[in-house]
Amino acid sequence: MTRTLIHETWGDHAALIARTEAESAGSVGKVIPQTLELPPLKLHYGDTLNQITVTYETYGQLNAAKDNAILICHALTGSAHAAGIYDGDNIPGWWDPLIGPGKPVDTEKHFVVCSNILGGCYGTTGPTSINPATNQPYRLSFPRYTMRDVVEVQKRLMDALEIASFKSVLGGSMGGMQVLEWAAMYPGCVRSIIPIAIGARHSAWAIGLGEVARRSIMSDPAWQNGNYASDQQPETGLGLARAIAMLTYRSFESLESKFGRERVSDTRALTDVSFKIESYLSYQGVKLVKRFDANTYLYITRAMDDHDISEGRGKVSEVLRKMKMPALVMGINSDVLYPETEQKELMEYLPNAQYVRINSPHGHDSFLIEFPQVAVRIRKFLSQIV
Repeated sequence: MTRTLIHETWGDHAALIARTEAESAGSVGKVIPQTLELPPLKLHYGDTLNQITVTYETYGQLNAAKDNAILICHALTGSAHAAGIYDGDNIPGWWDPLIGPGKPVDTEKHFVVCSNILGGCYGTTGPTSINPATNQPYRLSFPRYTMRDVVEVQKRLMDALEIASFKSVLGGSMGGMQVLEWAAMYPGCVRSIIPIAIGARHSAWAIGLGEVARRSIMSDPAWQNGNYASDQQPETGLGLARAIAMLTYRSFESLESKFGRERVSDTRALTDVSFKIESYLSYQGVKLVKRFDANTYLYITRAMDDHDISEGRGKVSEVLRKMKMPALVMGINSDVLYPETEQKELMEYLPNAQYVRINSPHGHDSFLIEFPQVAVRIRKFLSQIV
């Protein structure tokens, strides 16, 4: 049994090395999303989805032994587009600095897979998909699902791609929930795990924040009890939900240093925007409305609230002790959404784990910001997995 606790101060020298490695590494280049039709699936809560399409991306090549695959799991509003760029679109994938030739998740050595989750709105079957029984979007008739259902769809994708086992499954935030479920549901298919900025179950704090965000959406008259047209989203409600979330993704120090009391206007009108932080939150809401769906947000946050690896399996400690594969647990010192105490609980009971702290003022989103720190640790960990 191995447990290693690493609390290193991130020095300038190490950060420079990481940046140099990233700059010298290559890109996976242009990528084309792929789709796969899956057979009917009985969900955790008893409903059955008779038709499932999963959208995914792959980078690199599967080897002859079919054992060099790595699964990347995305967060709440993320997608399968983890690396590279789409044709005609120069926006890189959300973890592009970490995935590619010569990068920590090296596509010259590994076959990397990332799929949009079940219930998403980026190609995989979800509330925006057409219900074959009605020829209309599912909307709120879409069945409730859990992270276990999400992993079951990923497992079927794994089988379809003829992957023998995953060298590692990794992801942050909601992606970390999927990582832990993989270790619990299919331990024989996973040779290592990297859960980042997540705990064994959703806390009352996180559930409460999710509920406030959902109420923001459902209180918008444009929501229409979920029956809004695709081009008539409840923009105010979804934008407010995003603003609430953005506050939890950062920290006091991060927002104070970036915005402070800087004003964008000298207006004193009660309803006008005065401060830069207000303008920033509004901007983030507008951005999300353009690319995401309100009902999908409701479903995903409910699935996140249901995250509890101990449900139906025994005590948390018992469940974690059964996850014997090597684990790299990563926490963030300034995370107010999933504080380090939750990652340290994982570390306490996982029998073959090491813990790394991401030192950053930027809060929960640091795993999407502090690439040098994340890169060095992932590279070193994966080099030790056979």
